[in-house]
Amino acid sequence: MKKLKPKLFSVMKTYTREQCVKDVIAGIIVAIIALPLSIALALASGVTPERGLYTAIVAGFVISFLGGSRVQIAGPTAAFATIVAGIVAKSGMEGLIIATILAGIILIIIGLLRFGSLIRFIPDTITVGFTLGIAVTIFIGQIKDFLGLTLKTSPVETLEKVKACFESIGTINFMALLIGIISLAVLLLWPKVTDKIPASLIAVIVAAALVKVFALPVGTIGSLYELSAKPPMLHIPDIRFSTIGRVMPDAFTIAILAGIESLLSCVVADGMIGSKHRSNMELIAQGAGNICSGLFGGIPATGAIARTAANVKNGGRTPVSGMVHAVTLLLILVVLMPYAALIPMPAIAAILFMVAYNMSGFREFITLLRKSPKSDILVLITTLVLTVAFDLVVAIEVGIVMAAVLFMKRMADVTDVQSWHYINEDSEEEELNDTESIRFRKVPKNTLVYEINGPMFFGAADKFMNISLDAHIKVVILRMRSVPAMDVTALHALEEITRKCKKKQITLILSHVQEQPLHMMQKAGFLLRIGNENFCDNIDVALKRAADLAI
Repeated sequence: MKKLKPKLFSVMKTYTREQCVKDVIAGIIVAIIALPLSIALALASGVTPERGLYTAIVAGFVISFLGGSRVQIAGPTAAFATIVAGIVAKSGMEGLIIATILAGIILIIIGLLRFGSLIRFIPDTITVGFTLGIAVTIFIGQIKDFLGLTLKTSPVETLEKVKACFESIGTINFMALLIGIISLAVLLLWPKVTDKIPASLIAVIVAAALVKVFALPVGTIGSLYELSAKPPMLHIPDIRFSTIGRVMPDAFTIAILAGIESLLSCVVADGMIGSKHRSNMELIAQGAGNICSGLFGGIPATGAIARTAANVKNGGRTPVSGMVHAVTLLLILVVLMPYAALIPMPAIAAILFMVAYNMSGFREFITLLRKSPKSDILVLITTLVLTVAFDLVVAIEVGIVMAAVLFMKRMADVTDVQSWHYINEDSEEEELNDTESIRFRKVPKNTLVYEINGPMFFGAADKFMNISLDAHIKVVILRMRSVPAMDVTALHALEEITRKCKKKQITLILSHVQEQPLHMMQKAGFLLRIGNENFCDNIDVALKRAADLAI
Protein backbone atom coordinates (compact mmCIF):
# COMPACT_ATOMS: atom_id res chain seq x y z
CA MET A 1 0.00 0.00 0.00
CA LYS A 2 3.02 2.26 -0.02
CA LYS A 3 2.16 3.66 -3.42
CA LEU A 4 -1.27 4.65 -2.18
CA LYS A 5 0.22 7.03 0.38
CA PRO A 6 -0.65 10.71 -0.29
CA LYS A 7 2.32 12.85 -1.28
CA LEU A 8 1.49 15.33 1.49
CA PHE A 9 2.35 12.76 4.15
CA SER A 10 5.72 12.10 2.51
CA VAL A 11 6.89 15.67 1.89
CA MET A 12 6.03 16.85 5.40
CA LYS A 13 8.91 14.81 6.78
CA THR A 14 11.39 17.28 5.32
CA TYR A 15 9.19 20.37 5.18
CA THR A 16 10.91 23.69 5.91
CA ARG A 17 9.77 27.18 6.85
CA GLU A 18 11.26 28.57 3.64
CA GLN A 19 9.24 26.16 1.53
CA CYS A 20 6.14 26.95 3.53
CA VAL A 21 6.48 30.63 2.61
CA LYS A 22 6.90 29.74 -1.06
CA ASP A 23 3.90 27.41 -0.97
CA VAL A 24 1.69 30.05 0.65
CA ILE A 25 2.66 32.68 -1.90
CA ALA A 26 2.19 30.25 -4.80
CA GLY A 27 -1.18 29.18 -3.43
CA ILE A 28 -2.37 32.79 -3.22
CA ILE A 29 -1.22 33.55 -6.77
CA VAL A 30 -2.85 30.41 -8.13
CA ALA A 31 -6.06 31.34 -6.32
CA ILE A 32 -6.03 34.74 -8.01
CA ILE A 33 -5.60 33.04 -11.36
CA ALA A 34 -8.20 30.36 -10.56
CA LEU A 35 -10.86 32.88 -9.52
CA PRO A 36 -11.89 34.20 -12.96
CA LEU A 37 -11.20 30.84 -14.60
CA SER A 38 -13.48 28.99 -12.20
CA ILE A 39 -16.26 31.50 -12.78
CA ALA A 40 -15.88 31.50 -16.55
CA LEU A 41 -15.77 27.71 -16.75
CA ALA A 42 -18.87 27.46 -14.59
CA LEU A 43 -20.74 29.78 -16.95
CA ALA A 44 -19.47 27.84 -19.99
CA SER A 45 -20.73 24.67 -18.31
CA GLY A 46 -24.24 26.02 -17.98
CA VAL A 47 -24.20 26.47 -14.18
CA THR A 48 -24.09 29.51 -11.90
CA PRO A 49 -20.73 31.29 -11.29
CA GLU A 50 -20.31 30.31 -7.65
CA ARG A 51 -20.42 26.60 -8.50
CA GLY A 52 -17.11 26.95 -10.28
CA LEU A 53 -15.63 28.45 -7.11
CA TYR A 54 -17.17 25.71 -4.98
CA THR A 55 -15.43 23.17 -7.20
CA ALA A 56 -12.04 24.86 -6.92
CA ILE A 57 -12.41 25.24 -3.14
CA VAL A 58 -13.74 21.82 -2.16
CA ALA A 59 -12.22 19.56 -4.81
CA GLY A 60 -9.03 21.63 -4.90
CA PHE A 61 -8.42 21.12 -1.18
CA VAL A 62 -9.35 17.42 -1.05
CA ILE A 63 -7.30 16.49 -4.12
CA SER A 64 -4.23 18.36 -2.87
CA PHE A 65 -4.59 16.79 0.58
CA LEU A 66 -4.94 13.21 -0.69
CA GLY A 67 -3.24 13.48 -4.07
CA GLY A 68 -0.28 11.60 -5.46
CA SER A 69 1.37 14.69 -6.97
CA ARG A 70 3.43 17.30 -5.16
CA VAL A 71 2.15 20.27 -7.16
CA GLN A 72 -1.15 19.32 -8.81
CA ILE A 73 -3.82 22.03 -8.67
CA ALA A 74 -7.34 20.77 -9.25
CA GLY A 75 -10.56 22.49 -10.18
CA PRO A 76 -12.96 22.96 -13.07
CA THR A 77 -11.33 22.74 -16.50
CA ALA A 78 -12.30 23.60 -20.06
CA ALA A 79 -12.31 19.95 -21.11
CA PHE A 80 -15.46 19.41 -19.04
CA ALA A 81 -17.43 22.46 -20.22
CA THR A 82 -19.27 20.87 -23.13
CA ILE A 83 -19.86 17.59 -21.30
CA VAL A 84 -21.23 19.31 -18.18
CA ALA A 85 -23.47 21.62 -20.22
CA GLY A 86 -24.96 18.59 -21.96
CA ILE A 87 -25.64 16.80 -18.67
CA VAL A 88 -27.28 19.88 -17.16
CA ALA A 89 -29.47 20.33 -20.22
CA LYS A 90 -30.48 16.68 -20.18
CA SER A 91 -30.70 15.81 -16.47
CA GLY A 92 -30.61 19.13 -14.62
CA MET A 93 -28.33 20.15 -11.77
CA GLU A 94 -29.35 17.19 -9.62
CA GLY A 95 -28.40 14.84 -12.44
CA LEU A 96 -25.02 16.53 -12.77
CA ILE A 97 -24.36 16.24 -9.04
CA ILE A 98 -25.21 12.52 -9.06
CA ALA A 99 -23.06 11.95 -12.17
CA THR A 100 -20.16 13.76 -10.50
CA ILE A 101 -20.45 11.65 -7.34
CA LEU A 102 -20.66 8.43 -9.36
CA ALA A 103 -17.63 9.49 -11.39
CA GLY A 104 -15.75 9.97 -8.12
CA ILE A 105 -16.64 6.46 -6.99
CA ILE A 106 -15.48 5.05 -10.34
CA LEU A 107 -12.16 6.91 -10.06
CA ILE A 108 -11.56 5.51 -6.57
CA ILE A 109 -12.20 1.98 -7.84
CA ILE A 110 -9.82 2.51 -10.77
CA GLY A 111 -7.13 3.75 -8.38
CA LEU A 112 -7.61 0.84 -5.96
CA LEU A 113 -7.29 -1.56 -8.89
CA ARG A 114 -3.90 0.05 -9.66
CA PHE A 115 -4.83 1.06 -13.20
CA GLY A 116 -3.02 4.38 -12.88
CA SER A 117 0.17 2.85 -14.26
CA LEU A 118 -1.51 2.64 -17.66
CA ILE A 119 -0.38 6.23 -18.19
CA ARG A 120 3.01 4.85 -19.25
CA PHE A 121 1.41 3.63 -22.46
CA ILE A 122 0.91 7.24 -23.61
CA PRO A 123 4.01 8.17 -25.66
CA ASP A 124 5.95 11.43 -25.48
CA THR A 125 4.64 12.54 -28.85
CA ILE A 126 1.11 12.66 -27.43
CA THR A 127 2.15 14.29 -24.14
CA VAL A 128 4.23 16.98 -25.86
CA GLY A 129 1.59 17.65 -28.51
CA PHE A 130 -1.18 17.78 -25.94
CA THR A 131 0.82 20.12 -23.65
CA LEU A 132 1.62 22.56 -26.43
CA GLY A 133 -1.99 22.37 -27.60
CA ILE A 134 -3.24 23.29 -24.12
CA ALA A 135 -0.75 26.17 -24.01
CA VAL A 136 -2.05 27.46 -27.36
CA THR A 137 -5.61 27.08 -26.11
CA ILE A 138 -4.83 29.05 -22.96
CA PHE A 139 -3.15 31.79 -25.00
CA ILE A 140 -6.07 32.08 -27.42
CA GLY A 141 -8.56 32.08 -24.58
CA GLN A 142 -6.97 35.19 -23.05
CA ILE A 143 -6.82 37.34 -26.20
CA LYS A 144 -10.30 38.73 -25.55
CA ASP A 145 -9.47 40.03 -22.07
CA PHE A 146 -5.97 41.21 -23.03
CA LEU A 147 -7.35 43.36 -25.84
CA GLY A 148 -10.53 44.28 -24.00
CA LEU A 149 -12.68 43.04 -26.87
CA THR A 150 -16.46 43.07 -26.76
CA LEU A 151 -17.58 39.81 -28.35
CA LYS A 152 -21.00 39.35 -29.90
CA THR A 153 -21.14 35.75 -28.65
CA SER A 154 -19.58 33.75 -25.80
CA PRO A 155 -17.85 30.87 -27.62
CA VAL A 156 -16.43 27.88 -25.77
CA GLU A 157 -14.44 26.16 -28.54
CA THR A 158 -10.98 27.52 -29.26
CA LEU A 159 -11.44 28.03 -32.99
CA GLU A 160 -14.73 29.77 -32.33
CA LYS A 161 -12.91 32.11 -29.97
CA VAL A 162 -10.39 32.96 -32.67
CA LYS A 163 -13.19 33.68 -35.13
CA ALA A 164 -15.08 35.80 -32.60
CA CYS A 165 -11.93 37.82 -31.81
CA PHE A 166 -11.34 38.57 -35.48
CA GLU A 167 -14.96 39.57 -35.96
CA SER A 168 -14.76 41.93 -32.96
CA ILE A 169 -11.29 43.33 -33.60
CA GLY A 170 -12.79 46.79 -34.07
CA THR A 171 -13.88 46.85 -30.42
CA ILE A 172 -10.36 46.93 -28.97
CA ASN A 173 -10.19 48.74 -25.64
CA PHE A 174 -6.80 50.47 -25.80
CA MET A 175 -6.84 51.16 -22.07
CA ALA A 176 -7.28 47.45 -21.44
CA LEU A 177 -4.48 46.71 -23.90
CA LEU A 178 -2.26 49.21 -22.07
CA ILE A 179 -2.95 47.55 -18.71
CA GLY A 180 -2.25 44.19 -20.28
CA ILE A 181 1.07 45.38 -21.73
CA ILE A 182 2.09 46.95 -18.40
CA SER A 183 1.22 43.72 -16.57
CA LEU A 184 3.19 41.69 -19.10
CA ALA A 185 6.17 44.04 -18.71
CA VAL A 186 6.05 43.61 -14.93
CA LEU A 187 5.95 39.84 -15.34
CA LEU A 188 9.01 39.93 -17.60
CA LEU A 189 11.07 42.54 -15.76
CA TRP A 190 10.25 42.03 -12.08
CA PRO A 191 12.17 38.71 -11.77
CA LYS A 192 15.32 40.66 -12.71
CA VAL A 193 14.77 42.88 -9.69
CA THR A 194 14.00 40.16 -7.14
CA ASP A 195 12.58 36.67 -7.00
CA LYS A 196 11.46 36.88 -3.38
CA ILE A 197 8.08 38.34 -4.32
CA PRO A 198 6.30 36.68 -7.28
CA ALA A 199 5.99 38.86 -10.37
CA SER A 200 2.39 37.73 -10.75
CA LEU A 201 1.40 39.30 -7.43
CA ILE A 202 3.14 42.58 -8.28
CA ALA A 203 1.50 42.65 -11.72
CA VAL A 204 -1.96 42.20 -10.20
CA ILE A 205 -1.40 44.93 -7.58
CA VAL A 206 0.04 47.43 -10.09
CA ALA A 207 -2.72 46.82 -12.62
CA ALA A 208 -5.49 47.07 -10.03
CA ALA A 209 -4.02 50.30 -8.63
CA LEU A 210 -3.77 51.92 -12.08
CA VAL A 211 -7.34 51.03 -12.99
CA LYS A 212 -8.70 52.22 -9.64
CA VAL A 213 -6.69 55.45 -9.28
CA PHE A 214 -7.16 56.65 -12.86
CA ALA A 215 -10.70 55.25 -13.19
CA LEU A 216 -9.78 53.49 -16.42
CA PRO A 217 -12.58 51.89 -18.45
CA VAL A 218 -11.13 48.40 -18.07
CA GLY A 219 -13.09 45.27 -17.25
CA THR A 220 -12.45 43.80 -13.82
CA ILE A 221 -13.66 40.65 -12.13
CA GLY A 222 -16.29 42.68 -10.29
CA SER A 223 -17.56 44.46 -13.39
CA LEU A 224 -17.92 41.29 -15.42
CA TYR A 225 -19.29 38.81 -12.90
CA GLU A 226 -21.99 38.90 -10.26
CA LEU A 227 -20.66 36.77 -7.46
CA SER A 228 -22.31 35.36 -4.37
CA ALA A 229 -20.36 35.45 -1.09
CA LYS A 230 -22.20 32.41 0.27
CA PRO A 231 -19.77 29.57 1.16
CA PRO A 232 -20.31 26.04 -0.18
CA MET A 233 -22.87 24.08 1.84
CA LEU A 234 -23.42 20.33 2.09
CA HIS A 235 -26.29 19.12 -0.09
CA ILE A 236 -27.36 15.48 -0.35
CA PRO A 237 -28.99 14.91 -3.76
CA ASP A 238 -32.14 12.90 -4.26
CA ILE A 239 -30.55 9.70 -5.51
CA ARG A 240 -32.85 7.32 -7.37
CA PHE A 241 -32.07 4.20 -9.38
CA SER A 242 -33.74 5.72 -12.42
CA THR A 243 -31.47 8.77 -12.21
CA ILE A 244 -28.40 6.61 -11.68
CA GLY A 245 -29.21 4.57 -14.76
CA ARG A 246 -29.72 7.72 -16.82
CA VAL A 247 -26.48 9.46 -15.81
CA MET A 248 -24.19 6.42 -15.50
CA PRO A 249 -22.77 6.80 -19.04
CA ASP A 250 -22.04 10.45 -18.25
CA ALA A 251 -20.37 9.39 -15.00
CA PHE A 252 -18.04 7.05 -16.88
CA THR A 253 -17.21 9.84 -19.36
CA ILE A 254 -16.39 12.22 -16.52
CA ALA A 255 -14.30 9.58 -14.70
CA ILE A 256 -12.27 8.61 -17.76
CA LEU A 257 -11.67 12.21 -18.77
CA ALA A 258 -10.76 13.27 -15.24
CA GLY A 259 -8.38 10.36 -14.88
CA ILE A 260 -6.61 10.93 -18.19
CA GLU A 261 -6.35 14.69 -17.85
CA SER A 262 -5.18 14.51 -14.24
CA LEU A 263 -2.51 11.90 -14.91
CA LEU A 264 -1.28 13.76 -17.98
CA SER A 265 -1.14 16.92 -15.89
CA CYS A 266 0.90 14.98 -13.31
CA VAL A 267 3.30 13.84 -16.03
CA VAL A 268 3.76 17.43 -17.22
CA ALA A 269 4.25 18.60 -13.63
CA ASP A 270 6.82 15.85 -13.01
CA GLY A 271 8.85 17.14 -15.92
CA MET A 272 8.75 20.67 -14.54
CA ILE A 273 9.96 19.82 -11.01
CA GLY A 274 11.87 16.57 -11.57
CA SER A 275 9.56 14.55 -9.34
CA LYS A 276 7.49 11.39 -9.78
CA HIS A 277 3.79 11.22 -8.97
CA ARG A 278 1.84 8.30 -7.55
CA SER A 279 -0.74 7.69 -10.22
CA ASN A 280 -3.04 5.36 -8.30
CA MET A 281 -3.14 7.64 -5.27
CA GLU A 282 -3.87 10.57 -7.57
CA LEU A 283 -6.85 8.73 -9.07
CA ILE A 284 -8.20 7.97 -5.60
CA ALA A 285 -7.78 11.63 -4.64
CA GLN A 286 -9.53 12.74 -7.83
CA GLY A 287 -12.38 10.42 -6.95
CA ALA A 288 -12.68 11.75 -3.41
CA GLY A 289 -12.45 15.32 -4.70
CA ASN A 290 -15.26 14.82 -7.18
CA ILE A 291 -17.49 13.16 -4.59
CA CYS A 292 -16.98 16.11 -2.22
CA SER A 293 -17.44 18.61 -5.05
CA GLY A 294 -20.80 17.08 -5.91
CA LEU A 295 -21.92 17.01 -2.29
CA PHE A 296 -21.06 20.70 -1.87
CA GLY A 297 -22.73 21.90 -5.06
CA GLY A 298 -19.71 21.87 -7.35
CA ILE A 299 -19.13 20.47 -10.82
CA PRO A 300 -16.60 17.83 -12.03
CA ALA A 301 -12.98 18.61 -11.20
CA THR A 302 -9.67 17.40 -12.50
CA GLY A 303 -6.03 18.40 -12.52
CA ALA A 304 -5.63 21.76 -14.23
CA ILE A 305 -2.39 22.07 -16.16
CA ALA A 306 -2.46 25.86 -16.40
CA ARG A 307 -2.94 26.33 -12.66
CA THR A 308 -0.47 23.55 -11.89
CA ALA A 309 2.13 25.25 -14.11
CA ALA A 310 1.44 28.58 -12.40
CA ASN A 311 1.90 26.88 -9.04
CA VAL A 312 5.29 25.51 -10.06
CA LYS A 313 6.36 28.80 -11.65
CA ASN A 314 5.62 30.70 -8.45
CA GLY A 315 7.53 28.36 -6.16
CA GLY A 316 4.95 25.77 -5.08
CA ARG A 317 6.59 22.41 -4.46
CA THR A 318 4.28 20.58 -2.06
CA PRO A 319 0.52 19.89 -1.77
CA VAL A 320 0.36 22.70 0.80
CA SER A 321 0.22 25.24 -2.04
CA GLY A 322 -2.87 23.54 -3.47
CA MET A 323 -4.56 23.58 -0.08
CA VAL A 324 -3.65 27.25 0.39
CA HIS A 325 -5.11 27.95 -3.05
CA ALA A 326 -8.42 26.42 -1.95
CA VAL A 327 -8.48 28.25 1.39
CA THR A 328 -7.58 31.54 -0.31
CA LEU A 329 -10.47 31.13 -2.73
CA LEU A 330 -12.79 30.50 0.20
CA LEU A 331 -11.56 33.68 1.95
CA ILE A 332 -11.91 35.68 -1.25
CA LEU A 333 -15.40 34.31 -1.70
CA VAL A 334 -16.54 35.05 1.86
CA VAL A 335 -14.45 38.02 3.03
CA LEU A 336 -12.37 39.69 0.34
CA MET A 337 -14.70 39.66 -2.65
CA PRO A 338 -14.81 43.49 -2.94
CA TYR A 339 -11.01 43.60 -3.29
CA ALA A 340 -10.86 40.62 -5.66
CA ALA A 341 -13.42 42.41 -7.79
CA LEU A 342 -10.82 45.14 -8.47
CA ILE A 343 -8.44 42.83 -10.35
CA PRO A 344 -8.36 43.82 -14.06
CA MET A 345 -8.96 41.03 -16.53
CA PRO A 346 -6.05 42.13 -18.78
CA ALA A 347 -3.69 41.48 -15.86
CA ILE A 348 -5.06 37.97 -15.44
CA ALA A 349 -4.69 37.46 -19.20
CA ALA A 350 -1.05 38.56 -19.05
CA ILE A 351 -0.35 36.12 -16.24
CA LEU A 352 -1.90 33.29 -18.23
CA PHE A 353 0.13 34.29 -21.30
CA MET A 354 3.25 33.67 -19.23
CA VAL A 355 1.84 30.42 -17.88
CA ALA A 356 1.12 29.24 -21.42
CA TYR A 357 4.64 30.14 -22.52
CA ASN A 358 6.28 28.39 -19.57
CA MET A 359 4.26 25.19 -19.91
CA SER A 360 4.32 24.96 -23.71
CA GLY A 361 7.51 22.90 -23.96
CA PHE A 362 8.04 24.28 -27.46
CA ARG A 363 11.76 23.46 -27.34
CA GLU A 364 11.00 19.79 -26.83
CA PHE A 365 8.38 20.08 -29.55
CA ILE A 366 10.96 21.45 -32.00
CA THR A 367 13.44 18.74 -30.99
CA LEU A 368 10.88 16.02 -31.69
CA LEU A 369 10.10 17.60 -35.06
CA ARG A 370 13.76 17.53 -36.00
CA LYS A 371 14.77 14.12 -34.71
CA SER A 372 11.68 11.91 -34.78
CA PRO A 373 10.58 9.55 -37.58
CA LYS A 374 7.82 10.83 -39.85
CA SER A 375 5.24 8.58 -38.19
CA ASP A 376 5.97 10.06 -34.76
CA ILE A 377 5.84 13.57 -36.17
CA LEU A 378 2.41 12.77 -37.62
CA VAL A 379 1.16 11.73 -34.16
CA LEU A 380 2.71 14.84 -32.60
CA ILE A 381 1.16 17.29 -35.06
CA THR A 382 -2.20 15.52 -35.04
CA THR A 383 -2.41 15.63 -31.23
CA LEU A 384 -1.50 19.32 -31.21
CA VAL A 385 -4.03 20.26 -33.89
CA LEU A 386 -6.87 18.21 -32.36
CA THR A 387 -6.25 19.65 -28.90
CA VAL A 388 -6.60 23.16 -30.27
CA ALA A 389 -9.34 22.48 -32.82
CA PHE A 390 -11.52 20.15 -30.73
CA ASP A 391 -10.64 19.15 -27.18
CA LEU A 392 -8.35 17.05 -25.05
CA VAL A 393 -10.48 13.92 -25.23
CA VAL A 394 -10.52 13.77 -29.02
CA ALA A 395 -6.80 14.54 -29.19
CA ILE A 396 -5.85 11.76 -26.78
CA GLU A 397 -8.18 9.19 -28.34
CA VAL A 398 -6.97 9.81 -31.89
CA GLY A 399 -3.35 10.19 -30.79
CA ILE A 400 -3.31 6.88 -28.92
CA VAL A 401 -5.02 5.04 -31.77
CA MET A 402 -2.54 6.45 -34.29
CA ALA A 403 0.44 5.65 -32.06
CA ALA A 404 -0.84 2.11 -31.50
CA VAL A 405 -1.43 1.48 -35.20
CA LEU A 406 1.98 2.85 -36.13
CA PHE A 407 3.62 0.77 -33.40
CA MET A 408 1.92 -2.37 -34.67
CA LYS A 409 3.10 -1.59 -38.18
CA ARG A 410 6.67 -1.28 -36.93
CA MET A 411 6.38 -4.59 -35.08
CA ALA A 412 4.91 -6.25 -38.17
CA ASP A 413 7.78 -4.89 -40.27
CA VAL A 414 10.46 -6.31 -37.95
CA THR A 415 8.76 -9.69 -37.52
CA ASP A 416 9.91 -12.24 -40.08
CA VAL A 417 10.10 -15.98 -40.69
CA GLN A 418 13.37 -17.18 -42.17
CA SER A 419 14.31 -20.67 -43.24
CA TRP A 420 17.74 -22.04 -42.43
CA HIS A 421 19.82 -22.85 -45.44
CA TYR A 422 22.97 -24.86 -46.10
CA ILE A 423 26.30 -23.07 -46.32
CA ASN A 424 28.24 -23.67 -49.50
CA GLU A 425 31.58 -22.53 -50.80
CA ASP A 426 30.05 -19.35 -52.25
CA SER A 427 28.67 -18.19 -48.90
CA GLU A 428 29.67 -14.86 -47.42
CA GLU A 429 32.44 -14.81 -44.79
CA GLU A 430 29.95 -13.38 -42.27
CA GLU A 431 27.78 -16.47 -42.63
CA LEU A 432 30.76 -18.79 -42.30
CA ASN A 433 31.62 -17.17 -38.96
CA ASP A 434 28.04 -17.36 -37.63
CA THR A 435 28.01 -19.92 -34.80
CA GLU A 436 24.21 -20.10 -34.99
CA SER A 437 24.13 -21.07 -38.66
CA ILE A 438 23.10 -24.46 -40.03
CA ARG A 439 26.76 -25.14 -40.90
CA PHE A 440 27.42 -26.14 -37.31
CA ARG A 441 24.48 -28.51 -37.00
CA LYS A 442 23.43 -31.58 -38.87
CA VAL A 443 19.85 -31.27 -40.14
CA PRO A 444 18.14 -34.59 -40.85
CA LYS A 445 16.98 -35.37 -44.33
CA ASN A 446 13.54 -34.04 -45.39
CA THR A 447 13.56 -31.58 -42.48
CA LEU A 448 13.03 -27.83 -42.68
CA VAL A 449 13.98 -25.38 -39.94
CA TYR A 450 12.33 -21.96 -39.74
CA GLU A 451 13.36 -19.24 -37.32
CA ILE A 452 10.75 -16.67 -36.27
CA ASN A 453 12.03 -13.27 -35.16
CA GLY A 454 9.82 -10.73 -33.40
CA PRO A 455 6.38 -10.82 -31.77
CA MET A 456 3.75 -13.07 -33.32
CA PHE A 457 0.58 -10.98 -33.54
CA PHE A 458 -2.24 -10.21 -35.93
CA GLY A 459 -0.21 -7.57 -37.79
CA ALA A 460 2.32 -10.20 -38.87
CA ALA A 461 0.21 -13.37 -38.83
CA ASP A 462 0.23 -13.66 -42.62
CA LYS A 463 4.00 -14.15 -42.61
CA PHE A 464 3.66 -17.44 -40.74
CA MET A 465 1.55 -18.88 -43.55
CA ASN A 466 4.46 -18.73 -46.01
CA ILE A 467 6.12 -21.83 -44.57
CA SER A 468 6.88 -24.38 -47.27
CA LEU A 469 5.14 -27.77 -46.96
CA ASP A 470 6.47 -29.61 -50.02
CA ALA A 471 5.67 -33.30 -50.57
CA HIS A 472 9.15 -34.56 -49.61
CA ILE A 473 9.14 -32.73 -46.27
CA LYS A 474 8.58 -34.96 -43.24
CA VAL A 475 9.45 -32.60 -40.33
CA VAL A 476 9.13 -28.85 -39.89
CA ILE A 477 10.90 -27.19 -36.96
CA LEU A 478 9.83 -23.72 -35.81
CA ARG A 479 12.56 -22.06 -33.75
CA MET A 480 10.87 -19.48 -31.50
CA ARG A 481 13.69 -18.27 -29.25
CA SER A 482 13.20 -14.69 -30.59
CA VAL A 483 9.43 -14.58 -30.10
CA PRO A 484 8.73 -12.67 -26.85
CA ALA A 485 4.94 -12.66 -27.20
CA MET A 486 2.04 -13.81 -29.34
CA ASP A 487 -1.68 -13.09 -29.61
CA VAL A 488 -4.73 -15.19 -30.45
CA THR A 489 -4.55 -14.36 -34.17
CA ALA A 490 -1.01 -15.68 -34.37
CA LEU A 491 -2.04 -18.76 -32.42
CA HIS A 492 -4.85 -19.31 -34.91
CA ALA A 493 -2.32 -19.06 -37.77
CA LEU A 494 -0.12 -21.59 -35.96
CA GLU A 495 -3.06 -23.96 -35.58
CA GLU A 496 -3.77 -23.62 -39.30
CA ILE A 497 -0.18 -24.60 -40.05
CA THR A 498 -0.57 -27.56 -37.69
CA ARG A 499 -3.69 -28.75 -39.54
CA LYS A 500 -1.92 -28.50 -42.88
CA CYS A 501 1.04 -30.44 -41.49
CA LYS A 502 -1.19 -33.23 -40.16
CA LYS A 503 -3.02 -33.40 -43.48
CA LYS A 504 0.30 -33.97 -45.25
CA GLN A 505 1.62 -36.23 -42.46
CA ILE A 506 4.30 -33.71 -41.51
CA THR A 507 5.43 -33.49 -37.89
CA LEU A 508 5.60 -29.95 -36.50
CA ILE A 509 8.20 -29.34 -33.78
CA LEU A 510 8.48 -26.13 -31.75
CA SER A 511 11.87 -25.15 -30.35
CA HIS A 512 12.69 -22.79 -27.46
CA VAL A 513 9.16 -21.41 -26.90
CA GLN A 514 9.29 -18.51 -24.43
CA GLU A 515 7.08 -18.10 -21.38
CA GLN A 516 4.21 -15.95 -22.70
CA PRO A 517 3.66 -17.87 -25.96
CA LEU A 518 3.97 -21.20 -24.08
CA HIS A 519 1.42 -20.14 -21.47
CA MET A 520 -1.00 -19.07 -24.21
CA MET A 521 -0.56 -22.38 -26.05
CA GLN A 522 -1.19 -24.33 -22.87
CA LYS A 523 -4.31 -22.34 -22.03
CA ALA A 524 -5.71 -22.85 -25.53
CA GLY A 525 -4.99 -26.60 -25.46
CA PHE A 526 -2.57 -26.27 -28.38
CA LEU A 527 0.20 -28.04 -26.45
CA LEU A 528 -1.94 -31.16 -26.04
CA ARG A 529 -2.95 -31.16 -29.69
CA ILE A 530 0.60 -31.00 -30.97
CA GLY A 531 2.03 -33.25 -28.23
CA ASN A 532 4.43 -32.47 -25.39
CA GLU A 533 7.15 -34.46 -27.13
CA ASN A 534 7.13 -31.92 -29.98
CA PHE A 535 7.98 -29.02 -27.67
CA CYS A 536 11.77 -28.91 -27.36
CA ASP A 537 13.91 -26.78 -25.07
CA ASN A 538 16.43 -25.83 -27.77
CA ILE A 539 17.32 -26.39 -31.39
CA ASP A 540 19.67 -29.29 -30.71
CA VAL A 541 16.94 -31.27 -28.96
CA ALA A 542 14.56 -30.40 -31.79
CA LEU A 543 17.03 -31.64 -34.44
CA LYS A 544 17.54 -34.88 -32.52
CA ARG A 545 13.77 -35.32 -32.34
CA ALA A 546 13.56 -34.76 -36.11
CA ALA A 547 16.33 -37.33 -36.68
CA ASP A 548 14.48 -39.94 -34.60
CA LEU A 549 11.32 -39.37 -36.64
CA ALA A 550 13.26 -39.83 -39.88
CA ILE A 551 14.31 -43.32 -38.93
